[in-house]
Amino acid sequence: MRPMAAAAKMRIRHWGVFLSFLIIVVLPVFMVFFYLSVIAKDQYASTTGFTVRQEESTGATELLGGLASFTGTSVSSDTDMLYEFIQSQELVQLVNEDVGLIEHYSSEWPYDPVFALSDNATTEDLLNYWRRVVRISYDQSTGLIELRVLAFDREKAQQIAQAILSQSQNMINALNVSAREDAMRYAQADLVTALDRLKSAREALTSFRTRTQIVDPQADLQGRLGVMNNLQQKLAEALIDYDLLLGSTTSSDPRLSQVQRRIDVIRQRIAEERNTFTSNSTATGAVGTDYPSLIAEYESLVVDREYAEETYRAALSALDIARADASRQSRYLAAYIRPTVAQSSEFPQSGVLLGLTVLFLVLAWSIMALIYYSIRDRR
Repeated sequence: MRPMAAAAKMRIRHWGVFLSFLIIVVLPVFMVFFYLSVIAKDQYASTTGFTVRQEESTGATELLGGLASFTGTSVSSDTDMLYEFIQSQELVQLVNEDVGLIEHYSSEWPYDPVFALSDNATTEDLLNYWRRVVRISYDQSTGLIELRVLAFDREKAQQIAQAILSQSQNMINALNVSAREDAMRYAQADLVTALDRLKSAREALTSFRTRTQIVDPQADLQGRLGVMNNLQQKLAEALIDYDLLLGSTTSSDPRLSQVQRRIDVIRQRIAEERNTFTSNSTATGAVGTDYPSLIAEYESLVVDREYAEETYRAALSALDIARADASRQSRYLAAYIRPTVAQSSEFPQSGVLLGLTVLFLVLAWSIMALIYYSIRDRR
């Protein structure tokens, strides 16, 4: 019969593992608990939420048929720019000048070195600390921005949140002023371009009329066609008179020669009139260009003038719209949550921080213990 196993006893390695647990886990946890309970200064949170609203205006190209949709241009969202601005060094400096960030957050230094700001902090240090105490939640799908500002005093937290809101409004106002100036400048430039185009179109039409001495080729053509019809009617009458005389008198009658001469003159005149429609010779009374080319040139000039007039009217309307938009706020900051005042201190979150500390220290100690026993078993 085998002898019974001896009772288990604590050996040196067991005491070492237990001691390591005390040093690695228990002691740091106790230190963190003591720091959070006794040393750490209470922090208060102020919450605010806002978004950017914008009113769209109509431009000159849109009045001409929505040509702006084919340009392919895109503008960055104002809310995206505001989100980056809140995290920028410029805003931190502006808020520091307004409410004294360094004086407030360094008031607990060096008593609370973990959650307080150093009293000799640089601008870069303040910017890094800013990202710890100002927590931003941004939903790109809705464009809503929500801020939670932490401070050692509840009124100070609200004051900082209000300063952020004010500086954000100033930034949006600056964008608004820039947009107004750009809209007015572009509208005035479009008007000048349209006016120059209208002047050029009218000058070209005037030059055409001066060169051809024809106000309207179509009306002139109608007049010439009237002359042709009248000549052909007279020719028909002369031919009838000739036939009547030929049937009632002899061939030696002088009236026949007179009527024949008249018929020849009318026919010659009709031939010359027909020749002026396609001839470019001024000897026949033409204007140096055949009528089809003349009418095509005139119609092209009229189309250019009409388009220039429409463009000019659209540019005038766009300028009026730009002036109307400049008189109102097209971009504005809409705050859906005004800066709040905390009733109690919620930060630092001692329970969460202590729990995370215990979790990570226990994991670290367990991994080191497993490594130790793995190396020991291989010997």
